[in-house]
Amino acid sequence: MQVHESQATEAVSRLRVDGERLWNSLMQLAKIGATEKGGVCRLALTELDRIARDQVVSWAKEIGCTVRIDAIGNIFARRAGLRDDLPPVMTGSHIDTQPTGGKFDGNYGVLAGIEVLRTLADANVTTLAPIEVAVWTNEEGSRFVPVMMGSGVFAGAFTLEHALAQQDRDGVSVRDALTAIGYVGENTKPHTVGAYFEAHIEQGPVLEANDKTIGIVQGALGQRWYDVTVHGMEAHAGPTPMELRRDALLVAADLIHAVNRIALDHAPHGRGTVGWVDVHPNSRNVIPGRVKLTVDLRAADDTTLTAMDSALRDACTVASEKAGIAVDVEPVVYFAPQPFATELVAAVKHGAEMLGLSSMDVISGAGHDAVYLARVAPAAMIFVPCKDGISHNEIEDARADHLEAGCNVLLHAMLRAAQVVQTAPVSEGSNV
Repeated sequence: MQVHESQATEAVSRLRVDGERLWNSLMQLAKIGATEKGGVCRLALTELDRIARDQVVSWAKEIGCTVRIDAIGNIFARRAGLRDDLPPVMTGSHIDTQPTGGKFDGNYGVLAGIEVLRTLADANVTTLAPIEVAVWTNEEGSRFVPVMMGSGVFAGAFTLEHALAQQDRDGVSVRDALTAIGYVGENTKPHTVGAYFEAHIEQGPVLEANDKTIGIVQGALGQRWYDVTVHGMEAHAGPTPMELRRDALLVAADLIHAVNRIALDHAPHGRGTVGWVDVHPNSRNVIPGRVKLTVDLRAADDTTLTAMDSALRDACTVASEKAGIAVDVEPVVYFAPQPFATELVAAVKHGAEMLGLSSMDVISGAGHDAVYLARVAPAAMIFVPCKDGISHNEIEDARADHLEAGCNVLLHAMLRAAQVVQTAPVSEGSNV
């Protein structure tokens, strides 16, 4: 039954998700691959991933969505619009986890999308554009590289054949793993997306530290990763005088300090991390002859990221010349800084203000599927706090009211983009 436009607008503005239903869905999904410490281990394209995918697909079909799977295993659950030929307004994330992952990373974004679909179905709302929820394949990159594989293929960051050929540590390819779990879909050209929103826990401490409920994500930091190798010379720790040593670890230690200094010099969004170090021969009484280390630099704009790259190379040159030993720098990853679409960021901000939720502008320090989607469609993200900023950890936690609040912002941002054209009287006890 169609109602007057002003009545429809008022009814839609009062629309709210069912926070308890959202929480229960998250807890049900978290049982699939649950760990003793309260986390989740559900690696991409394993049997546990299949079970979780089947559960999400079942929930989508229960509310009348059509479900399509593409050739890299991405899942698209679609709720038809009045103009179903229009590009869909999409939301989504991933349900694969780290080996010691939590209940909310990625999973929240997918199930917040399912909750939006349930809410629209309950309220009999018709949108002009269709709405889709995407489950992206292998976002974490724990079993297969590259990370953000499914969204990367969708956005053309790398080819389908390249992704399908990747192998895990046991030599199992993505192609074979998809076949084994029954999620090889259609090899068709990715469809056009009208707008993409992604809800996510922050995975950092900023919102909690500022006592804000909603993070209005302006964009994602650009990233440059490097493999650095310091070439010294092994020698006996006793007979070799200090001034005659060619200690690779000593030079590496200077470079680790340099990486930290480079990030601090490019505040507030500069990041610098040495996350992995390999010392050879790694013997108690041998001066290290070779050290390999990884460097991860991040910044909010390419000018800053380029300056940080230059500073790292200068530091390696200075360290090499000072010690008289070679330092090799090999770039291995580059993600350009990705600003999000102004109009979609504004829709997120409008939703937070309309709902009376505290908010602040933030930058995403981590990579997300939205970063790739932003290459092919207008995109934005919604962050909610996570306890102590901890993620990629079994003790990852988030408050139910914060998750509900973020989902409500997602609901109204998507409705703003998809345009409500029809609603129906809502029965007593609904979420309007």
